Amino acid sequence: MARSAIRPNSETHGATRGGTSLRTFLRTADGVRIDSVYESAAVPAATGNNGFRPPSHDPVFVIAHGFTGHADRAHVRRVARAFARHGAVVTFSFRGHGASGGRSTVGDREVLDLAAAVSWARELGHARVATVGFSMGGSVVLRHAALGAGDAGGAGGAGGADGPDAVVSVSGPARWFYRGTAPMRRLHWLVTRPSGRAVSQYGLRTRVHRRNWEPVPLSPVEAVPRIAPTPLLVVHGDRDGYFPLDHPRMLAAAAGEHGELWVEPGMGHAENAASDGLLHRIGDWVVARAG
Repeated sequence: MARSAIRPNSETHGATRGGTSLRTFLRTADGVRIDSVYESAAVPAATGNNGFRPPSHDPVFVIAHGFTGHADRAHVRRVARAFARHGAVVTFSFRGHGASGGRSTVGDREVLDLAAAVSWARELGHARVATVGFSMGGSVVLRHAALGAGDAGGAGGAGGADGPDAVVSVSGPARWFYRGTAPMRRLHWLVTRPSGRAVSQYGLRTRVHRRNWEPVPLSPVEAVPRIAPTPLLVVHGDRDGYFPLDHPRMLAAAAGEHGELWVEPGMGHAENAASDGLLHRIGDWVVARAG
């Protein structure tokens, strides 16, 4: 199970609107350093060991960004600010993105990155943890929650006791290798071709692993039934240019009674398309469902 390799200390503490801000690198189960940020408006209680303990009743939102995002991207920061009105927030950069180490596997080993962030949130004292993923991150939160339900899958034990208390997948795919839209065909070129990976690294600050998946990880639609009884929300825009509406409908059908589907009129794809109003509705849903 992943744990933080660099413990928070007094140098990483900071004020955030009267609360607390921490930034550190987490070490994943396979040894990748993940740039991570914790923010809480609540003033924590000192633990006497250069640490702190936030109010355990406050939920924490662990945000899993989309491909080419990272913890400091403007759209990720906007999402974090919206969720900060409902609880504490952990943002992080997936492997191969931003200041994190390693190379992106476009949704496979990223489940270990999320596991490290969720474990850190638990270590910081939060009893209620919600994972909220966008696009690629939407597929990662589904697999992470399924692994937490007891299937070790191909990710080497990402879940277990550190599984989430609520899961939200926004603009996520239902199945792998989808090429039915022009944006997805461009994305496949970025991750499968040497010239595409060069563009991704130098133009988009995203370093992509050159090896193919081996084995192919559990698909999102296969993961969804294993999430129950953890509450699940699937959110998708009816103008999503990457994944048409059959993707969220497949996920909702696989979830059955334990899942909810919100189809958002006029919404496009992922973080950039999620309005502040939608983000606050998601925040309210998490507060009501996460234990």
